[in-house]
Order: sequence, then C-alpha cells, then structure tokens
Amino acid sequence: MDKKCTKYEGLFTFANKEDFENHLANCQDCRQEHQKMEKISSLIQEVKPYYKKRRRNKTFAKVACTLLLLFFCGTTFTFMNFNTDLTDTLKYGSALDAQDLGFPVDSYGLITVE
Repeated sequence: MDKKCTKYEGLFTFANKEDFENHLANCQDCRQEHQKMEKISSLIQEVKPYYKKRRRNKTFAKVACTLLLLFFCGTTFTFMNFNTDLTDTLKYGSALDAQDLGFPVDSYGLITVE
C-alpha cells in the first residue's frame, strides 16, 4: 500500500516557487492536487465578476436605506421644530392631561359629563 504525499499544502503555503515547482516535477500526487487547485481557481475567476456585481448591489441598497432613514428623521425633527403648537404642549417632563386636549374638566382635572 503506497502512502500518498501530503506535502502539497505546506509547500504551497511556505516554500518558495522554485522548491515548489521542483517538488511538483518529482511527485505525482502533488501534481494531481495542483491540477485540481488550478481547475478550481479557474472556476472561481470565471464567476468572480458576478459576485462583484452582487456585492455592489448590496452596497447600493445599504446606502439607499441609510439616506432614506436620514431623510425621514430630518423631516420629522424639522416638523417638530417648526410646529410650535405641538412643541408648546409636548415638553420633556410634562404630561398631557384632558384640559390640554380641550375637554371640559372639573376642579379635580377629571372630564365632566353633562
């Protein structure tokens, strides 16, 4: 039973180009592994533009959502700032009661029913 060579990954990662090519010339197992990796690399290069386009679309969607959120917040805060009737009644620490809403109230602040 022959043992397969398992040096391909280590040589590919850490060896210089000359040593790696010399080992490929001498070792059939590593040569076959290298051919598989070359096929995989060519397939990845073939589909690479499609993923780049998809990534660009995702980035565009994120930017559009961010701008929409900023526009919504800016519009809301501008409305709150320029609408003086609303800002006079809504202040931090104060609560709206029935009299502020225009209902007839008694001396206890409860709505009176006639």
